[in-house]
Amino acid sequence: MGTVVSLDVRDPGPVSRTRGAVDAAVDAAVAWLHEVDARFSPFRADSEIRRLDRGALTLDDCHPDVRHVLRACEDLRRATDGAFDVRGHRPDGGLDPSGFVKGWAIDEAADLLTAAGARSFAINAGGDVVVRGEAAPGRAWRIGIRDPADARRVAAVLAIRNVAVATSGLYERGAHIRDARSGVVPTAYASITVLGPTLGPVDAWATAAFALGGAGPAAVAALPDLGVLAIDHAGVARWSALVEAHLA
Repeated sequence: MGTVVSLDVRDPGPVSRTRGAVDAAVDAAVAWLHEVDARFSPFRADSEIRRLDRGALTLDDCHPDVRHVLRACEDLRRATDGAFDVRGHRPDGGLDPSGFVKGWAIDEAADLLTAAGARSFAINAGGDVVVRGEAAPGRAWRIGIRDPADARRVAAVLAIRNVAVATSGLYERGAHIRDARSGVVPTAYASITVLGPTLGPVDAWATAAFALGGAGPAAVAALPDLGVLAIDHAGVARWSALVEAHLA
């Protein structure tokens, strides 16, 4: 779906596990991500999600993952009072669950690595990151949150273990996020970063919070296990207690 994904495995796991098993899991994770792209990409005319959207497939004809993803997106639509909607973010109103799919797919890839015995790794999908374990013994992974006004600068650094981080904003891709209720491109914040246990809900809530505009950070901060960092157009950053606990 136009996103570059990198995998960084630091610890292949216990001696009883072979490095070959982890290497095979990396290959399986890459294959899985290609499978997700083929099934869900809104940019491919032959993807299941595009064929479903134009009526060439029924929902019953689709892979079970499609039904799972659309149910999760519907739950998020209800939780945000419609600000997040798989039909409301694209200007043409087309079906586009990618606000949830990317994070969910990366979580599945992380599970493949964990099942193979990998204990310390990071997966970066276009700046949205899930980490497990440590970057080195006794050293957390350090994740920079870029300054939305200057790509050469970081606005904050998070020191994290076993969590996921996702950021939404308009500074790289332009007006690609809309409040699905009104079709308006949100302008309350320059970027919103969400932190939590897994990337699926974290990535989705980063998009949803940005779409909610001024109410977005408080909506995330009220949720269990999720933290939020919001940067306004003056460059002022505000964060919740959970994010503060991870600031480096």
